[in-house]
Amino acid sequence: MIKFSGLSRVASVALVAGSMMLAASAKAQEVSPEHLQAARAAISSLGVTDRFDNILPNIMDRLVTQLIQAYPNLQDQISKTVEEEALKIAPRRADLENESALVYAKAFSIDELKAIAAFYSSDAGKKLLKDGPIATRELLKAADIWTSGVARDLEKQANDALLKEVGAQAPAEAPKQ
Repeated sequence: MIKFSGLSRVASVALVAGSMMLAASAKAQEVSPEHLQAARAAISSLGVTDRFDNILPNIMDRLVTQLIQAYPNLQDQISKTVEEEALKIAPRRADLENESALVYAKAFSIDELKAIAAFYSSDAGKKLLKDGPIATRELLKAADIWTSGVARDLEKQANDALLKEVGAQAPAEAPKQ
């Protein structure tokens, strides 16, 4: 009985200590309103959440198609009902924006977020967002062409150098096993 009591005390102390560490960790994860605002500005300038704008309409279209396949005689009612329900759910899009801001706030300091927002709001930043993917695609094509040329030239030059070195020597037979 006494051993159990001692074990209970150790478990209680461990539980309290663990709770305190968890609370400290949660406190460290808290983000100030200024930090979230800076994150929202950076996200807005980057347009990183723009691709999420079509999530609800795409879900809505799939659901309408699915329901009409099951109940073709209710097409108008299905379309109307799904649209009405989607409009009720649409405000939840803000939850995704909040989560996105939190992710960025945890990844970047306020100053970094402000710098990101400032750059990507500038003409140069907007141009990078617009033309960067095209430039990257062209760069990858150029790298592929360069790689092929270097591989071809290395093979030719190495073969030529080896031929000069070994001259007319007959190739050795492969080892027998």
